[in-house]
Amino acid sequence: MAPVKTLLIINGPNLAMLGKREPEIYGRETYDDLQTFCRSEAQKRGYLTEIFQSNSEGEIVTRLNRAMDGKYCGIIINPAAYTHYSYAIYDALLMLSVPKIEVHLSNIYKRESFRSNSVTAQACDRQVYGRGLEGYADAMDLIIHILEQRAREEAHR
Repeated sequence: MAPVKTLLIINGPNLAMLGKREPEIYGRETYDDLQTFCRSEAQKRGYLTEIFQSNSEGEIVTRLNRAMDGKYCGIIINPAAYTHYSYAIYDALLMLSVPKIEVHLSNIYKRESFRSNSVTAQACDRQVYGRGLEGYADAMDLIIHILEQRAREEAHR
């Protein structure tokens, strides 16, 4: 039996308020819709998901530290406001060797100027933004691509 492939999806502050919080920016889908979407998209690709949301930077760091147990083959993170200044999350992401994709529902580069600086993206393999919920599916595809590329490189060694 093949090992279970699980993606860890971490969502930061205020994402539990989707559908209520500035729907003109973040859309009308709720956080429940986001979770259902992620589980469905992962299942289509043959993956399971664990989804975690916290408004606390420390809880997000702790969850990333626990991810070092080797249970996950990739991490999708939407650090939300922590994107712009959390060196603690950046450091926690750097410790992980699995593919990491940063996701933002809105286009952070077309909003307030402070949002265009992503500290955390520098510790990730790629960043997806401005695609709404679809950005999470894009992130899954990027993780799969990175994993396949690493497997090919390992096979040629």
